[in-house]
Amino acid sequence: MVSIIVPTLNEEARIGETLRALQELPGEKEILIADGGSEDRTTGIASELGVRVVACQRGRGCQIRTAAAEATGDVLWFVHADSRPEAGALESIVAALEGISAVGGNFSLVFEGEHYSAAQMTAIYPYLRWLGLSYGDAGIFIRQSVYEAIGGCRPYPLFEDLDLIRRMKRHGRFIHLNTRIFTSARRFSGPRYARVWALWITLQVLYWAGVSPDRLARWYRHVR
Repeated sequence: MVSIIVPTLNEEARIGETLRALQELPGEKEILIADGGSEDRTTGIASELGVRVVACQRGRGCQIRTAAAEATGDVLWFVHADSRPEAGALESIVAALEGISAVGGNFSLVFEGEHYSAAQMTAIYPYLRWLGLSYGDAGIFIRQSVYEAIGGCRPYPLFEDLDLIRRMKRHGRFIHLNTRIFTSARRFSGPRYARVWALWITLQVLYWAGVSPDRLARWYRHVR
């Protein structure tokens, strides 16, 4: 069984569409909302759809860690609140993990939005993967046993995905699926696109240079 964990914070505009898309996926699954203290209707919408809500301390890394501790599946799959996977997503995960060498992986990412940044980000992402960079937007999945062996997701407010993937790869093969997941380009859309993109690159350089994710999070207002 696959436990799908969706970190949320004030996502009432998008969470309904995301949860319905996940509920329609064929295959054995459970869905958990890892909510970091939403003040809108996020948790209410989830409850109306019959999805379990796990109350968490704010911060995506902390939210993932808290909800994962309550998950019962053989596989953990972390999906952002503004993302929609293709219909065969669960089947693709199960097939990918049939080989004993595979510890987890992620999906092919497509950014959505009317702003030109969506097309640009979609085109850039395969090159980032070629450089060994993968992010939570692409729907990271991992065997529960491996997740526990590496100590779980660290409670970072930023770059918890890079840290998790780096530790996963030490334990086995990380697979990039051809199956797509669609996510919003909202972080990089609008008149400040160039500024946000430049800040994101700067933060990553500082992260790899050893600066604490907690410190970096103070400079990035999009932390959720």
